[in-house]
Amino acid sequence: MLLVLTVLPPLPRWEPTAAGTAAAPPPGPAVPAIARTWPVGTRPPVLRGWAPPAAPYGPGHRGVDLAAPPGTAVRAVAAGRVTFAGRVAGKGVVSVELAGTGDPPLRTTYEPVRASVEKGDEVRAGDVVGTVEATGSHCAVTCVHWGLRRADAYLDPLSLLPPWLLRRGPSRLLPVLGVPPA
Repeated sequence: MLLVLTVLPPLPRWEPTAAGTAAAPPPGPAVPAIARTWPVGTRPPVLRGWAPPAAPYGPGHRGVDLAAPPGTAVRAVAAGRVTFAGRVAGKGVVSVELAGTGDPPLRTTYEPVRASVEKGDEVRAGDVVGTVEATGSHCAVTCVHWGLRRADAYLDPLSLLPPWLLRRGPSRLLPVLGVPPA
């Protein structure tokens, strides 16, 4: 019997809509798939996806919400430098400027997070930057809001993840039918 390794396709990207139409991508360089880990857990449930506003100050969701219980380690998804670690409007926030992502560089944010890093710290992909706080989340259950920006443009943070991190399961070996034996 001949077995062939079949690679399942990656999950589709979150396709934002505003009144039923896809939002135009912001100008500037494309987002490189440089993440080497999820911010929390392994393929955590996405409670709410990225939905950019139709206008700069319009309603929308400028990031993704990932399910994570309080105390969960929050990790840098890629190498960079911490540009902020503190509180904003009572919530713990950590921002990391990602190395080698152009000018202006990409910046990820994580909240609500009790920071274990300080402004100026260099982090590698997978380094713990803090833990999920029990309060301050805007989700019905505790979650981490993961954001991505280039200058003033909000981007889909899931676009940082390469296909191998987006897949839902392992590759599977499937039989090849209709192939004569060798």
